[in-house]
Amino acid sequence: MSTPTQGRLHVSFRPSDRAHQALETLPGPVTCAADPSGQTRAELLSDVRGAAALVCLLTDRVDAELLDAAGPSLRIVANMAVGHDNIDVAACAARGITVTNTPGVLDEATADLAFALLLATSRRVVEADAFVRSGEPWSWRPDLFVGLDVSSGATLGIVGLGRIGLAMARRARAFDMRIVATPSRSAGEEAARLGIETLPLPDLLVTSDVVSLHCPLTPETRHLIGAEELRQMGPGSVLVNTARGPIVDEAALAAALADGTIGAAGLDVFEDEPAVHPDLLALPNVVLLPHIGSAGRATRDRMAMLAIDNARAVLAGEPAPTPVHP
Repeated sequence: MSTPTQGRLHVSFRPSDRAHQALETLPGPVTCAADPSGQTRAELLSDVRGAAALVCLLTDRVDAELLDAAGPSLRIVANMAVGHDNIDVAACAARGITVTNTPGVLDEATADLAFALLLATSRRVVEADAFVRSGEPWSWRPDLFVGLDVSSGATLGIVGLGRIGLAMARRARAFDMRIVATPSRSAGEEAARLGIETLPLPDLLVTSDVVSLHCPLTPETRHLIGAEELRQMGPGSVLVNTARGPIVDEAALAAALADGTIGAAGLDVFEDEPAVHPDLLALPNVVLLPHIGSAGRATRDRMAMLAIDNARAVLAGEPAPTPVHP
């Protein structure tokens, strides 16, 4: 059997030292962007020409225009993310291009951050920090920054009980929270072991003190949480989103936070990243983070290594470890 032609691999960002060392072991040529935050659209369209493999970020839009720019040599698009809504998977499949993602390696880091947002919003940590830094005189009093008692019977509602949703549930179980979740075909035995109750979304929203989103962005989940769903959650409730920004109607959320329809929100993702709805920026009861759910050093290394392993396999004529199916 003849050895498949390796071809050039292009990385759309500057990789870490560990990932760069792995790239150096590939038999074919490798090109990398100079900026760790990625390339402009024009730069990517230029540098992908003639590449056999592309290792890209969730901020890189892989569509017909990019596939045309790459040309017929492109065999794999390895996304350094679990979500792949930035990639036209069907268009890639039609051209015989494998698409891969990085599931599993970032579950714990993302769940850590989601639970950090749960605690920060429930106990009003960021509000209280800003208050102290303001220099305003204060003394202890019974009503000062009172929030939700997380470990005293609070209910966590998980929307999307996949790997990250289950990791979030394990953390909630350690805090003795009641856990409910939307139905999932994949949760199975672990969900039962954690005592997770399944509820349809409307019932989950009404029941939960904190709603945490862990579902993928699809046409069905775009604006899954809008004005009506926020009203179902009710005053004092908390929304956490570490999944994808467009799952939440940001304008409706800003209005609900401003008028007390819900109590607080913790967001690591936004509808139009990196732009944030201006009404959210003015609110004290929302914690805003710049999409850092997987931003642990070891986790980011593992993500890059898995993306490289996917590219290495496909270029060698082997099955990808973590393919995305149309």
